[in-house]
Amino acid sequence: MVYINFECMSYEKNSCVSFRKTKESFGGLSNMCSGYSIRVGGNEFLTSEALYQACRFNKNGEIQRLIQRERSPMSAKMKSKKYRSEFTRLDWDEVRVDIMDWCLRMKLKCNWEKFGGLLLSLGDKEIIEDSHKDRFWGCVLNDEGVFEGKNILGKLLVNLRDELKNGIISKDDLKFKNIEGLKFFGEVA
Repeated sequence: MVYINFECMSYEKNSCVSFRKTKESFGGLSNMCSGYSIRVGGNEFLTSEALYQACRFNKNGEIQRLIQRERSPMSAKMKSKKYRSEFTRLDWDEVRVDIMDWCLRMKLKCNWEKFGGLLLSLGDKEIIEDSHKDRFWGCVLNDEGVFEGKNILGKLLVNLRDELKNGIISKDDLKFKNIEGLKFFGEVA
């Protein structure tokens, strides 16, 4: 399990980097951002969102293929919704943060210069996913201009950036965690 502080936190808007829309300055941090395709075992996923959604269905390659074929990240996410209650891996709540970390590392591996450069360009600032309602993966901006939430995606991105900056990871060694049962189209990842 990736060590992440799961407490709700508060962040001053002007002291952090936030992202919401993929076309904005830091949109490349979003799982919804196109232009960061990811190859897993010869299979291409157009976005880290599509890859993450496919990971839910480790025992059903047909559903994974449906998600993979979607041309937009939102349609990949929506495609997964109708299968979630019946086919989501049983340990999803326990592994979803590790899987998100794995997906981000795969995004970096496959887009080393572009994504790595974006992460490093942020300096030491906190990274916030600016959300309308998701206080788990991101934060919600309150009326006082303060982001509030668990910001798990932002914390994973900060960890990845810091590992990159400090030479803990390299293009050849991204320190992937072993995630039991991680399969794509019937093959172990």
